[in-house]
Amino acid sequence: MARDPVNQVVFATSREEGRIPGVHKVVFKPSRSARQETHHYVRPLENAVLQGQAVYRVADQLRAEGFIPDIVYGHSGWGPALFIKDIFPQAKLLCYFEWFYHAHGSDADFDSSEPLTRDGEARIRIRNAPILIDLYSCDAGLCPTPWQLRQFPDEYHGKMTVLHDGIDTSFFSPNPKAKLVLSRIGLDLSQAEEIVTYVSRGMEPYRGFPQFMEALSMLQKRRPRCHAVIVGEDRVAYGRPLAEGKTYKQAMLEKLDFDTSRVHFTGLLSYPEYRTVLQASSVHVYLTRPFVLSWSMLEAMSAGCLLVASNAPPVAEVIQDDVNGLLVDFFSPREIADRVEEALDDPGRKASIRVRARETIRDKYDLAALLPRHLAWMKEA
Repeated sequence: MARDPVNQVVFATSREEGRIPGVHKVVFKPSRSARQETHHYVRPLENAVLQGQAVYRVADQLRAEGFIPDIVYGHSGWGPALFIKDIFPQAKLLCYFEWFYHAHGSDADFDSSEPLTRDGEARIRIRNAPILIDLYSCDAGLCPTPWQLRQFPDEYHGKMTVLHDGIDTSFFSPNPKAKLVLSRIGLDLSQAEEIVTYVSRGMEPYRGFPQFMEALSMLQKRRPRCHAVIVGEDRVAYGRPLAEGKTYKQAMLEKLDFDTSRVHFTGLLSYPEYRTVLQASSVHVYLTRPFVLSWSMLEAMSAGCLLVASNAPPVAEVIQDDVNGLLVDFFSPREIADRVEEALDDPGRKASIRVRARETIRDKYDLAALLPRHLAWMKEA
């Protein structure tokens, strides 16, 4: 949008780093965080209001400088768009909606070993408060997948469109000759015959990290040449941390038996490094509760990965078992290990699955096709 001289584009963000040519960046900072004495149901709403208030202040300054936008596009759920209709009443407010929370039927009650309390049910209901304000205020909303749209109240579906952001298939492309060498972190698996990969923002139950580690412990005993590369931070991005203060990585390494010389934690990677991991992968494992679908799963498919993925509703919208991936029971480390081994045992027979995985992304999720549709949706407003 910024490359078109007809547009004047302003980006409001809380992040200091990063620049986009032609985009005027303004940084907003909430005055404080939610107070500890605030009722715990309401703290996310208080933080959202503080975010929205900070955006209001920078928007008010922009207005004083003569900038009146035609369109404001906000990321819903966290608060930045809450007061846009007050500061810019004539602007069309478009919102990007990722998730609407439910106590039952999706992520919150998925794991029977973590039963949901009545307190948890009530907290989840209130968690939707800023999202509901955005649903009411916006002129139009966008949701990336049909599964995610189905989480939102039916009465708002009329103003929402399903359209994925898109995957850059030219960047995330297969490279059969790729060798996994990440010089920056001193990792050289160029001679490894079997590389199992796992990617997640954090190492947590929402993305099946404990089940993956259990499956990996089994695999290592069966396959002495199998290496695992785990990309992500040692933190919880979604859900609850462990009560005793340990991370899930620490807990699983203590609980299970590993040959740690064949388990490689990379931390955060640059996009080129991350792509190298996917391109060199023998089998890529993606596990998730019924929640927001990770872009990493689609990027892995675009890179031609042989995917072993949990048979959850957001995944099953994309993957057909034995067609463009292999589906497994999220709660069964043994089945995960068995299907990874099935793929490792017969890579030739599974080659067609890699091809169809990439075809799926090129046919339905290609950025080159979806970005023009995204821009057209904005212009329709």
